[in-house]
Amino acid sequence: MRRLRPSAGRAVAAAVLAGLVLAAGPAAAAPVAGPDPAAVTGGGHGGHHGKTRYESTLLAKAEFDECFVDIGIDYPPGPPCETGQPKVNQSYVWGLTRYQDKLWFGTGANPNCLTSGNNLRNTSPTRNADWVCEYGYSQIARRNPDLPPTVGDHRAPQVFTYDLDRRQLVERTDDIRAASDEDVSRLTRTVGFRAAGSHRGVVLLGGPALGATVNLFAFDASTGAYLGSRNFTEYGNIRHFVIADGELYAGVGVGPNGGQRGLVLRWTGSKADPFSFLPVADLPAQAVDLTVHQGRIFVTTWPGAEDALATGPGPVSPTAGIAEAPTEDDPVPPSIAGVWMSPKLSDNGPGLDSRDVNGWSRVWHVMEYEPDPIIARTYGLGGIASYGGYLYWGTMHVPLKSTTVHLAVYPPADEEGLRESVRNSQRAIGIFRGSFGDSHHGQGGQADQDRHGNHHGNRVDLLYGADDLPAYDPAANDGAGAWATVSTGYTPLFGTSGFDNPLLNYTWKMAVAGGRLYVGTMDWSYLAKELQQEEPVAPTGQHGDDDPEEPEDPEQPEVSFGADLWVFESPHRAATLVDNTGLGNYLNYGVRSMAVDGSTVYLGMANPMNLRTDLTDDVPEGGWELIKLTPKHH
Repeated sequence: MRRLRPSAGRAVAAAVLAGLVLAAGPAAAAPVAGPDPAAVTGGGHGGHHGKTRYESTLLAKAEFDECFVDIGIDYPPGPPCETGQPKVNQSYVWGLTRYQDKLWFGTGANPNCLTSGNNLRNTSPTRNADWVCEYGYSQIARRNPDLPPTVGDHRAPQVFTYDLDRRQLVERTDDIRAASDEDVSRLTRTVGFRAAGSHRGVVLLGGPALGATVNLFAFDASTGAYLGSRNFTEYGNIRHFVIADGELYAGVGVGPNGGQRGLVLRWTGSKADPFSFLPVADLPAQAVDLTVHQGRIFVTTWPGAEDALATGPGPVSPTAGIAEAPTEDDPVPPSIAGVWMSPKLSDNGPGLDSRDVNGWSRVWHVMEYEPDPIIARTYGLGGIASYGGYLYWGTMHVPLKSTTVHLAVYPPADEEGLRESVRNSQRAIGIFRGSFGDSHHGQGGQADQDRHGNHHGNRVDLLYGADDLPAYDPAANDGAGAWATVSTGYTPLFGTSGFDNPLLNYTWKMAVAGGRLYVGTMDWSYLAKELQQEEPVAPTGQHGDDDPEEPEDPEQPEVSFGADLWVFESPHRAATLVDNTGLGNYLNYGVRSMAVDGSTVYLGMANPMNLRTDLTDDVPEGGWELIKLTPKHH
């Protein structure tokens, strides 16, 4: 199998702003083949060598669902397609949950187009060999003039079950369509089934809806019967569920896209009334992922008004909620991405209730690490898990977002300043571990006092990240501004940002199974390869190849397209690489969701390559995949 070495273009893709494209992708690089899907070895290339071998099995994959001729052309009948080519819109296994012997999951269609349209204000149609984003030129947008161009690639999501005993996939979407016109309308307006949870015989799937609300759909977990749907106008986003001490909780955002503030909801429903919830936390930022740790619920948050899928009437300004830098009076905005800790579940228990709404505390935030205050406001936090007595979490970076925002807040004066901003504003994921409250190990720590003088009495370790990062000082050079290297206050214990891969941008999900902590990420290198320019820009600390004929550096690590899955097999050792080529399909750019059954992990993959549908070529196909991963010891 041929692997790719990172070039200057591979190392960064930068801002898309006001029609200006500054991007760098691998120059004329051919994608590599994925691994044998039946055998993936932990500690493969790019990671620390482990002792575990993993068996990977593809359980299900998205089917082609549309025929495509060209941008702005109505879709012909099919598939099968007598005219045009097959297209696969359903891209993510977005929400995934296991109830007894069945996996339940919901999909999301073309999220990369929706992200680019809303988060980066890009509505110029894009087509290449891998994907197409039509925006306002899609047939759907042209026939619905009230639909913003930014969401012109929206398609209704789908619901599936996978029977683990019978190895059978069943689509349940028609059960929703057959229920009522109201259910059909809610399904059609749901951006995707971003969240899935199951408890007491009920499965809940939901996600943001067009128009800044949330739609939830319920099923009987035992019989598969559809129980109905409800639109929640008081919420704008929902991402994850968690079961804590026998109760089901969900994290939501309030307002358009969930960007105004966040809530944690306790499910108080049943099969007879599946849509009953009680708020148990009121947070200044939307709740993202949740986990149970040391008798409490911990939540990661996403900042301000920004999100990867704005669903309001138009594109969000790139500096919404971000343009004003922190001041001495307000050094840490309340909505900055952070980790929040609940009261003890037993304080008013069993479980949290309305008395706990204002009892949560923020135990960490991204400005304790990121020295640039503008870039810090573009961070999100993602996957979170309790493992080995510690709390683990990771950061999230929407591709191109930090550069887009920085260029908008501090427009460079010349071409060199532009290149410096592009070079210095890129970030890859950081992986952290902390001890809080009852979980404090008494070993001291790096974050007992952060750079803002906040005393937490907690220990926070940086596992993968940077000991210093570029930060922009607008007052430098007599007000002309300049970038400088600034300490983060941490020394990474195991490696650099992105598990040593500068294009790992999301810590999408963490899950503990069989005594191991799995970390699913997004690697956007395959997207970046389409954003090429003649003179790529290398990020800070990375050097491009000036001469394409220059011999390969044997010390330079090889990098492959496709999602990276990592595993901690002990809280005392570095992570090992399970796979970095998309678990058998290098078009799978992310591990979006996970469900656990003993030591087995079920992976919901993200793959938005909607035009990769040719079964006769040597390129794998686009669309979501459901994968079973089982550890095999030597």
